[in-house]
Amino acid sequence: MTLTTSLVIPAYNESLRLAAGFERLRPVLEEMNPEEVEVIVVDDGSSDDTLQVANSVYGHLPHVLFVQQPENRGKGAAVRLGISVARAPFVIATDADLSIRPVHLPDFVVALHDTPLVPGSREQDTNDGYDAFVRTLAGRVFNLLVRHYTGTTLRDTQCGCKGFQLGPARILGLLGFYDRFVYDAEMLYLADQLGIMIQPIPVTWDDIAGSTVHVGRDSIQMIRDLRSLKHRKYENPVVELETDVDVQSVDDAARKARVQGTVIARGTHNALVVLPRDGAVAGVGIAATLGGSLRTAGLAELRGRTYDAVTPSQ
Repeated sequence: MTLTTSLVIPAYNESLRLAAGFERLRPVLEEMNPEEVEVIVVDDGSSDDTLQVANSVYGHLPHVLFVQQPENRGKGAAVRLGISVARAPFVIATDADLSIRPVHLPDFVVALHDTPLVPGSREQDTNDGYDAFVRTLAGRVFNLLVRHYTGTTLRDTQCGCKGFQLGPARILGLLGFYDRFVYDAEMLYLADQLGIMIQPIPVTWDDIAGSTVHVGRDSIQMIRDLRSLKHRKYENPVVELETDVDVQSVDDAARKARVQGTVIARGTHNALVVLPRDGAVAGVGIAATLGGSLRTAGLAELRGRTYDAVTPSQ
């Protein structure tokens, strides 16, 4: 049976919350058909037994993948890693505690048929922010800053549940720099720069104890990162090919070059195989195999294209 959805769950020291999160997910997963859903748990360099617990909680599912970062890099890095190995046409990234009620997951899938990027929005939620007043206030102030520095009009940029079509997810993941909490804002900023359509959907959120966000310390770094967004040079190695190059040929060449998570950005006059920033060596091999040329490309050249994820056949 063909996969329809990849569920990416980043987890850092989440051993005590994974089981409860799965219990929230279980009935919805059964409704969606487990045979069509791939669950990817990314252990972000935990110092506890998160990976072992994840295996015991999710290991019985028909399509499950456990990936481990060698050290803690941050939620953004974990989500990007999950996207790079996802195989289904739709990807939903959600927190390990499933605090966004899983009942909304089918709504994301429906919306993703028409929209490349679907972030959850808690603005309509009657649970108006975190129980702790200081976190509620900090979240609202940070959202105003995100809107100021990125130009987004979304009123909830930090919702932990976001849906993507796989191709756009891959290009956003490959271009992203920020590993920690600003990765949400960066993805929205990059989507705007690339002309990727965004349409939020309302979700309901429950305040579940155990968050690893430290408002004072993390907010300072968030603001610094936000201010640096527009000064970043977003440029990746690409292999330029004919517009009609097929995904299977690129997949075969990428396997041979030992690189994963690539995407084909198709335009009117050419197709660009976009590689990780450290993927230039692999790009030499892909260019030699497919008769292309290796160079770099930035946001302006990547804007307005269609994005086909290079993914092994299911």
